[in-house]
Amino acid sequence: MRDFSLETFFSRWEFDARYHMTASDIQSMSVSDVLALASDEDRQHFQDLQLSYTETYGAPLLRQEIANTYDTAEPEDILCFAGAEEGVYVAMKVLLSKDDHAIVVVPNYQAAETLPLEICDVTGVPLDPDNNWALDLDQIRAAIRPNTKLISINFPNNPTGAILERSCFDALIDICRAHDIYLFSDEVYRLIERDPVLRLPQAADVYEKGISLNVMSKAYGLPGLRIGWIMCQDRDLLQKMERYKHYLSICNSAPSEWLAVIALRARETILKKNRTLVNDNAAKLTAFFAEFPELFDWQQPDGGCVGFPAYIGPGSTDDFCEDLISKSGVLLLPPQIYQSELLPISWNRFRIGFGRKDIESGLAAFRGFLRANR
Repeated sequence: MRDFSLETFFSRWEFDARYHMTASDIQSMSVSDVLALASDEDRQHFQDLQLSYTETYGAPLLRQEIANTYDTAEPEDILCFAGAEEGVYVAMKVLLSKDDHAIVVVPNYQAAETLPLEICDVTGVPLDPDNNWALDLDQIRAAIRPNTKLISINFPNNPTGAILERSCFDALIDICRAHDIYLFSDEVYRLIERDPVLRLPQAADVYEKGISLNVMSKAYGLPGLRIGWIMCQDRDLLQKMERYKHYLSICNSAPSEWLAVIALRARETILKKNRTLVNDNAAKLTAFFAEFPELFDWQQPDGGCVGFPAYIGPGSTDDFCEDLISKSGVLLLPPQIYQSELLPISWNRFRIGFGRKDIESGLAAFRGFLRANR
């Protein structure tokens, strides 16, 4: 397997950096915070929980609560995983063979590119940074081959925060349907849009070969639960994924599943709080980058809690990020982590996160570095 450079980078820096300014999640909650949102009955159930194995598909109550977040899903359309990454891994391993071809939108979460590359031929189709990171459907059409099995998308996008226009999303589904192609849709930042008007449907709700990936880590701010899932109308495909999961996590943590049930039942409260935090932080970032127009080209993302600004100052962006962490303790994700094997792209951009509290401390250190060194 190729090195998972994103996670290797975080293994080195995530817990050592003084100011973690590239986190891809939203401010987490404590167990007490989650239990405070529970009914008396649900809280007692958690306290009395047996620490036994759970069902491979996920606890029935959890699958019901997840299904409630979709327009058309039944619990039988849900398969739970130990985080979203296990879902990506299993889906790619089950769907693709060496004789297949996949199309991946770039930039994307690294595993969406590297896992298919380990299995079959893959074509990358770039988002256009000069057009609000739009997707050119003519390039998608041109990339399709007789053996194309899968198109992989990620909106709101990591790392750009871009969201497809609804007309483009609908047209992409029409393309997939016409060519009998699965659409793998990473939707982990859905529900954290700057404007709800931008919100897209979940692919598995509107397309019979749509595969919707989601997780408690991002929009809900609960990565420590390690609860992810796939929703798909193709139950035979879900069963194949479930059997593959037997060789991986087998099942999820029982306490995590029940805490996820409580959180999902209180999702409107959690999401309202998280949207407020993220939108406030996005405005603070916009004001910060406006102080340094000669150094940065910043475009406020449509959704999610990460952005992908360009560094336009002296030297390379990789050197800039290294200098920043060594002198100020501010951690950004440098472009070397987003070098695609699919396209000859050399980003001058870094990923910055704005989903956590006390962003002001990191921005103050960032500002001090720029004034002293740039």
